[in-house]
Parts: sequence; C-alpha cells; structure tokens
Amino acid sequence: MTADVDVTEPPARAGELPRAAGPTNREALLVKLFGARRLTLGMTAHDRMWGWLGPLIVAVAAGLLRFWNLAHPHELVFDETYYVKDSWTLLNLGYSSEWPEEPNDRFEAGEVDIYTTDPAFVVHPLVGKMLIALGMAVGGAESSFFWRLVPALAGTLMVFLLARVARRLFASTAMGIVAGALLAVDGAGIVHARTALLDEFIMVFALIAFWCLLRDREQARLRLADKVSAILDAGGQVGRYGPRLGWRWWRFAAAVSLGLAVGVKWSGLYFLAAFALLSVLWDASARQRVGIKRWWEDAFLVDAVPAALIMLPTALITYVASWGPWFATQGGYLRQWAVENPGEGVTWLPAPLRSLWEYHVKMWNFHTGLDSEHTYASNPWGWLVQARPTSFYYRSFTEGENGCTTTKCAEAITSLGNPVLWWLATAALVATVVWLVVAKDWRATAVLVGLVGGWVPWLVTDRTIFTFYTIAFLPWMILAIVYVMTVLLERTEGRPDARAWVQWAIMATLVVIGGVSAFFYPIWTGWNVPYWFWHSHMWFQSWI
Repeated sequence: MTADVDVTEPPARAGELPRAAGPTNREALLVKLFGARRLTLGMTAHDRMWGWLGPLIVAVAAGLLRFWNLAHPHELVFDETYYVKDSWTLLNLGYSSEWPEEPNDRFEAGEVDIYTTDPAFVVHPLVGKMLIALGMAVGGAESSFFWRLVPALAGTLMVFLLARVARRLFASTAMGIVAGALLAVDGAGIVHARTALLDEFIMVFALIAFWCLLRDREQARLRLADKVSAILDAGGQVGRYGPRLGWRWWRFAAAVSLGLAVGVKWSGLYFLAAFALLSVLWDASARQRVGIKRWWEDAFLVDAVPAALIMLPTALITYVASWGPWFATQGGYLRQWAVENPGEGVTWLPAPLRSLWEYHVKMWNFHTGLDSEHTYASNPWGWLVQARPTSFYYRSFTEGENGCTTTKCAEAITSLGNPVLWWLATAALVATVVWLVVAKDWRATAVLVGLVGGWVPWLVTDRTIFTFYTIAFLPWMILAIVYVMTVLLERTEGRPDARAWVQWAIMATLVVIGGVSAFFYPIWTGWNVPYWFWHSHMWFQSWI
C-alpha cells in the first residue's frame, strides 16, 4: 500500500481498513495506531452487510417517526414564525424582508405572498434558512409539510450517519446500530426534525465534520504507518522528527462543514475550535505512538500549523460564501451601507464586505445584549438532565372541539429529550471523564469533544438561552451511553457470565428507553389527547 492510499478504498473492500499485511514493522505500527479490534472491523461479509443494513434499518424507523403527520399542526410553531417566513422571502427575493402586522394567520391560510420588499434585520446567518427554503422550493409555502421537509430529511439522515460514526469510533457494528437507534427515538431529535428551526442544522454539520475528522484520523495514521515502516524496513531509525503526511482532504471537508455550521448560527464556532484542537491532539498521539522522539514539537510544526492554515481560512471562506444570496441582491439589509456611508467602517475592505462587516457588528451587538426574560429560559447546568424543556406548541380544547371526546383535551409539542436517555447519558459522561483520566482512551476524548463544542461555552454566557439548544450536541450524549456499553463489553471478554449480565443490562436499557419514547411520542408530535394524559407526562413542575 502506498502512503497516499485512502482508507476508504483499500483493495477489494471499500470503506474498511485493510487487513494488516506485509512487513512486520507495518503490522506492528498498525496495531499501535489503530488497535487490533479496529483492524478486524468489516473483515467478514456478515459484518460488512450489517454495517450498512443496520444503520439503514434504524434510519427508516427514524424516518417513520419524523415524517408521520409532519404537516400537523398547520401553524407556525414556536420560532418557525421567524425562520419559515424569513426562508420564504429569502427564496423569492434573495434576502429576508419585512411582513405586515400580525401576518401569521394569513400566512397559515395560504396568503404567503403578502411580504414587503423592505429588508429585515435578521440576526442569524443564511445557511439554515436556505435549507428550510429548499423544501418550500419543492412544494411551496402553503403546506406546513414543505416548511419542515428538509429538517425531517436531515434528522433522518443523521440517524444513519451517527450509526456509521459510532461503528467506526467503537469498532463495533452492533454498537453503531445501538447509537443510531437511540438517536432515532430521542424526543429532542424527533421534535427538531419535525420543526423548521435552525439548531438541528448545527448538529447536522457538526456531526458531518466529526465523521470527516474520524476518516482523516484513519487516513493520516495509515500514511504515517506506511512512511515510518518504509524507514524501518530500509534499516533506518525513527528520529527526532517524523514525515509529513500530505494534503488532508478529509480535514478540508471537515472545515467546509464547520464553516457551514457557523453559517447556521455563530455558535458553530465553538465546534470549529473544539474539533480543530481534537484533530491536532490525534496527530500528536499518532506521532508519539510510532516513536518520534520530539513528537510534541513535530505535531505542532507539521500538523497543527498546517491544520490552522487550512481549517480556519477554509471555514471562513465557506462562511462568507454562504452569504451569496445577500451579495447577489441590492435590497438586503445594509447591503448598500458602504455606498451610503463612504469612509466609515473598515475602509480597507471592498464595499460589499464592508457592508457585511457592519451587518455583523449589529448582529454581534444584538446577541451580546440579549437578556430579556422568557418563560422557557433555562440554565445550561440543567440542560443535561432536561430540567426545563421548551414548549414549542400547546393548545387546549373542551369536549366537542377539534375532536375532543373528554371534558378537556390538549395538543402539545414539547422539546423534551427522552428523560431516561438523557439521565443515563449524563451519568455516562461522568464515567467517560473518569475513564479518560484513568485509561487515556482516545474514544473518551472523541465523545467529550461534542460537549466541549456544544455545551460548555453556554455555561459562561449571560444571555437568554434555552434547553432546546441541546439538539446541537445530542449525538455526543448518545455516544457517551454507547461508549460505556462498549467498555463494559470489552472488560467482560473472556468472562461469559459477566458478559451475559452486561448484554442483558444493555438490552433492558434499550427496551426501557424505547418504552419511554413510545409514552412521550404523543406530546412530541402534537397528538390530540385527554388533558390528564398530557399532564401525566409532566413529571416535574419545571416541565410545565
């Protein structure tokens, strides 16, 4: 195998690492860099088949949960009131524009073209709204199904992707399927996939970037093993510094995806910082494992500096390019600011970029000054246990109204994660931190990086924030659970009785989580249910 071979295309078996073969030096290096378990993943036809079929099955199940009665309710739910209408005018005008007073009832009734041409000050970038607009480009804005089409598709595809990510991360097809199944049935994932909001798209691009970095880790380590083994086979020795690894296409793709995450909301910047650091730490670990003497210096000069010079400009260029519709029009908010204010702002920038900079100054001032009270505002310390979920939609009916057959009925869409799943994930995070300290397991670092990018930054903010932001790091909460399951299975190998107990515990956990999801599904999707039934789901006063 040459140094430039891509891990995605070894001989005869696309998508899997090659069987360790060839010179003894290379075999030993591959085991050091990947571990024996990872090298055997996908070596049987049965495993390769289930590596694709299992994720596909759980994704189909997720699609059923997300697409069933997707058009209900035919109302602008929660912040759909902003994003759906902004997306519609973005599609038609190239920028988001103002609407007349109290437009929602008319919009929901099918009067979707009552917008003005006056530009609106929109406080988030364009990528998420462009994606929502794609659905309406297919079927128009008259149907709420098409408002929510792309979020539902994205939420379904992410189940498939997480299953593939977990399979690779834990070197287990079964654990990959478990991860996909957990995402398929979680309430936060279901609610966001059925609602045209932005935060799910941060998760989408962050998870895609994470997948790309996993592939980059494998490709880089294969190249390192090839080059170092070639030195050893020629009778040389590993010196103070190691070889360069060439252009990293997977890392480049991760940077593009992270630029798009920032293009959804600026909070995507946290993922960019966390993932870039993770990638460099992986490179440093690889150089240490192959015996490079000054591995820390080598990793900085050969890996970290090029990573920064590639990832940061790539993400920035992607982000600026995502403002293409705004650049392409003359009527967007502050689009003509530079022309109307010569000599002001960042004068060395071209006029369009100077206008965009001024727009961003106003966006920054809005976000840093946002401190208004809100009924569902929440403290991020309570997010992991879903202490204060966000109610997206609630309607009550008396007997005879809207098909209500009891004294009082309710319809609700509550952005509440499966409580058992989230409570177990929180406990699993503690175990993951402990195992990282004790065992220095790289997989624990990979699991925790999603929390570093998606949760930790909110702990130090003073602005008004909400529990539904947790959708951005939901995949890593699930990976924490699956990581603990994987470690327990690994530590009971060779002990049949103990391993059987672990397997039964995993199965029982999955059954309980599935049962709880079935119980909560009606209040995740706006079923018309008796009031007592809705109230039976409000386990804590803070959930109401």
